Amino acid sequence: MGRVKLVVRVKLLPTPEQAAVLEATLRTCNEAANWLSERAFAKGRTSRAALQVLAYAELKAKGLSAQPALHVLRKVADAYTTLRANLKAGNLGRPHSKQHARATGKPVAFRPDAAQPYDDRCLSWQLQQRTVSIWTTGGRMKDLAFTGQAEHLAVLAAHRKGESDLLRRDGAWYLIATCEVPETETNTTPDGFVGVDLGIVNIATTSEGTRYSGRRLNRHRQADRKLRTKLQKKGSKSAKRRARKHAGREARRARDVNHKISKHIVAEAQRTGRGIALEDLSGIRERARLRKPRRATLHSWSFHQLGAFIAYKAKRAGVPMVYIDPAYTSQQCSQCHHIDKKNRPSQAVFVCRSCGFVEHADLNSSHNIAARGWMMWVRGAESQAPALTLIA
Repeated sequence: MGRVKLVVRVKLLPTPEQAAVLEATLRTCNEAANWLSERAFAKGRTSRAALQVLAYAELKAKGLSAQPALHVLRKVADAYTTLRANLKAGNLGRPHSKQHARATGKPVAFRPDAAQPYDDRCLSWQLQQRTVSIWTTGGRMKDLAFTGQAEHLAVLAAHRKGESDLLRRDGAWYLIATCEVPETETNTTPDGFVGVDLGIVNIATTSEGTRYSGRRLNRHRQADRKLRTKLQKKGSKSAKRRARKHAGREARRARDVNHKISKHIVAEAQRTGRGIALEDLSGIRERARLRKPRRATLHSWSFHQLGAFIAYKAKRAGVPMVYIDPAYTSQQCSQCHHIDKKNRPSQAVFVCRSCGFVEHADLNSSHNIAARGWMMWVRGAESQAPALTLIA
């Protein structure tokens, strides 16, 4: 049986004195990371082994103990590895473009409060007391209190494995712990599939008839976008700081909505003994041809994140998944299978011009997705699903 990697976030509750020490620790670690990044960039040596030879002793001289110094080395090396991967994938523009030049023309930089990884030699958990003991530049800090949801703390107690990251966000302190949770044995004889149609007006619509409306969230996102544009035009330091704060708030709101929707969808599939069928939406942003207002909405919505949340929750619950070709799912009649652009007289309505079948457009699409998912499963094509990035 395999294992699913999850991350659990717990909120630290430091006293003002403890918070000051944690802030100094993060600042020192990230100043050291920036120093090392500049040196690595100048010498063109960015692998872990090369950086350890290059600067391990000097990092220790900057006030870091042995393990924190190694974590700084790895953090810098991993940042350059990620940069190279993004360049290779074309995520930072084509070679010789301005975006590509900006990405490659300067060292990778770390914010003063960027996350710092810890292993069990630098961080120990007292789960019953809900405290941690953690290395800081001011010495070992003991009895640092933390809190979190009971469900998350139970996962932490049973399955924590690997490193934890210390970070500060909007003035609050957190530890992000890695957990490896055993997968439930996959249901190999599903009683059909729940088709899930992802959209903008309705974030998700299932073939069971459930629609998760995105109207309220989209109003929030539109307001956030207007405020961000206003702050960017203003251009002052306080405006930029406020824009960053609102950007983080927007991302957290969308993440929370995606978690709730994915949890409900997987629970429904598990309860009814069904699998889940999703459209393979990779490349949707490049394929879509929309006017500017709709294009901004599409590009700001995290289809991949919602799909990934459904995928890892399904894997953890033992619910089988398939990914189907999305071509014509919105134009095909789920009853007679006639395909015609004119079957969609409006965004919300589907009217088949062949058999006269009438249904909500998203619900009709979800029925098509469910049917294609079952056909793929019967043909044994479920193994063609793309690789998953498991996040929580």
